[in-house]
Amino acid sequence: MKINRYAFAARIALTSAALILGSSASLAQQPLRQQPARHTLDLTVVKPESVGFSSERLERLHALMQQAVDKKQIAGIVTILARHGKVVDYRTYGQRDMASGAPMTKDVIFRDFSMTKPVTGVAMMILYEEGKWLPSDPIAKYIPEFAHLKVYKGTGADGKIILVDPDHPPTMRELMTHTAGFTYGFFGDTPVDKIYREQNLLASKNLQDFIEKLAKIPLLYQPGKGWTYSMSMDIEGYIVEKLSGQSLPDFMRDHIYQPLGMRDAGFFVPADKRSRFTTLYRTGPNGELLADPSASRRSGDYDVQPSMPSGGGGMVSTAEDYYRFAQMLANNGELDGKRILAPATVKLMTSNHVPAELLSGQFGIGYQVMRPGFGYGYNCAVVFDPPEANLLDGKGEFFWDGAAGTWFWVDPTNDVVFIGMIQRMLGPASPNLEYESRSTVYQALVDPAK
Repeated sequence: MKINRYAFAARIALTSAALILGSSASLAQQPLRQQPARHTLDLTVVKPESVGFSSERLERLHALMQQAVDKKQIAGIVTILARHGKVVDYRTYGQRDMASGAPMTKDVIFRDFSMTKPVTGVAMMILYEEGKWLPSDPIAKYIPEFAHLKVYKGTGADGKIILVDPDHPPTMRELMTHTAGFTYGFFGDTPVDKIYREQNLLASKNLQDFIEKLAKIPLLYQPGKGWTYSMSMDIEGYIVEKLSGQSLPDFMRDHIYQPLGMRDAGFFVPADKRSRFTTLYRTGPNGELLADPSASRRSGDYDVQPSMPSGGGGMVSTAEDYYRFAQMLANNGELDGKRILAPATVKLMTSNHVPAELLSGQFGIGYQVMRPGFGYGYNCAVVFDPPEANLLDGKGEFFWDGAAGTWFWVDPTNDVVFIGMIQRMLGPASPNLEYESRSTVYQALVDPAK
């Protein structure tokens, strides 16, 4: 269902469920881009003109970010812009913490919230490459508890929920595209959403407990017949654990973080890094920024490894950590000589898999509306026809964002990667930096053939 993400931010504050929101490219109609030989990733900022950007016109991006800070819409920001694997702009703005006046620095650690989803997607695709699952497989093949899922079909005159059998068992492809019939519970007011809230699923003691609770809740709609932002990627986290024999944080550490040099990425912030952890803000009653009390989870404010790691929204990272991850995808699965995925696997993950009949403008979350030219791949959004989607991005761009305003995109046509990190829970007074930054970046790309 189409939902206002501002309502979500209010829900998340009320429930203290520090997750959600959280972006995939259709490369099927274009050849794989040939990558130059890559050596150690160099974050030294090069002259923008060397890769087709105008230094003068990039000042509009800087002005946009600084304005958000000066107006106290955002406490602090870190942005990274790269083209052809070269960083052309890497800046900080504002403060990490407004109360102490601590400045924003490049090594500040952010809550990624739903920007965790693409990382979980890569974890799933690593296991896909090992032959451990197929998109057409029923989810119940890996989660037997889901073998007898029912589907919600309204409420009877007696006020009881009407349940029917699914037309077909929900598949792995549907799980990874938010079309399986699961939901989040934060956005809608259906009886199914109410059950999700009552069960407080994201506060389960572990992923097994989460799955056992979820198995007793009906699907919101027939599999493949809708698109609803959901706990699907938390279900994927359980599948990663089951297929790999490792915990989700350990699998990501061994197969993604360490190979890519993501030094501060994880699911908690250890004591020796707490001084670099940014403060989370929300909108106050008069539109002002207030420190958000929902930042503290049941286990504390990301101070210990969680017993239920969230594949849908539990990660933390620096801007550089996430840039390394995004640049790996831009490089067709490789960074610093470490290959995480094959090019064909990246292509599969970042292609649209939502049926055309669902790209009608009826479904979406916040700014991200499923529509002609704009769909969803495996754990990330896809712009497969920019003019049709009324966007100026390059064809095949994939991306996602997070509940505290973080965002990223990878544009394979123009070979552009952008990372934007802030920490303000989205609400009516939040600036739309995610899309405003796109226009200021692309207006500065004056020589795209370079």
